[in-house]
Amino acid sequence: MARSRAAYEYTEAEDKSIRLGFLLIAAGLLSLLGLGCCWLRPALQERGGGGSANCTVLAVRQLGERFACTFSCGAACRGTARYPCLQVLVRTSRSSAPALLHEDERQLRTNPKCSYIPPCARDDQENSENVTYKQKYWKEKVGSQPFTCYFNQHLRPDDVMLKRTHDETVLLHCFLWPVVTFLVGVLIVVLTICAKSLAIRAEAIKKKKH
Repeated sequence: MARSRAAYEYTEAEDKSIRLGFLLIAAGLLSLLGLGCCWLRPALQERGGGGSANCTVLAVRQLGERFACTFSCGAACRGTARYPCLQVLVRTSRSSAPALLHEDERQLRTNPKCSYIPPCARDDQENSENVTYKQKYWKEKVGSQPFTCYFNQHLRPDDVMLKRTHDETVLLHCFLWPVVTFLVGVLIVVLTICAKSLAIRAEAIKKKKH
């Protein structure tokens, strides 16, 4: 009886392997839950009710208002500069009403009044030059050429985005890696148990032969 009970006991290496498997399973489930609550659900909500359309530039203008941005000039060096507000008004193929164009959702949340936020430089003049360059780009290079834009009628009906921050690839990775971690953990546990079971059967067959 003692020998039989000892045969069913896991060795230290097998016990560590099973613990690792359960740890990966827990990590995968917690990661999926955390990403789903904190990131994936808001991303899907932003995409819900949205779609793509063809946009055409109606007007490109700079407002007299300037906005503050924070620049970094070293580990312990930070400061505030200002940049002019550029607005690009477009017409979409879904609506005849003008809409304000933004780079992406992040820029829209940072400054919903402007279409472009330049990389914050220490010199206000440099920020103004960057905005002016962007203004010329939309006026001269894009002009009346149609381009693809994205909208969300439920959240921001008067705004459109040039690109999406949460695209399909990011959403896929957000879901994929927790699932992979979970499946690797399950695989480790199953293989360890199967290997132990096969070892016990082999030992039993060996005893019968003797």
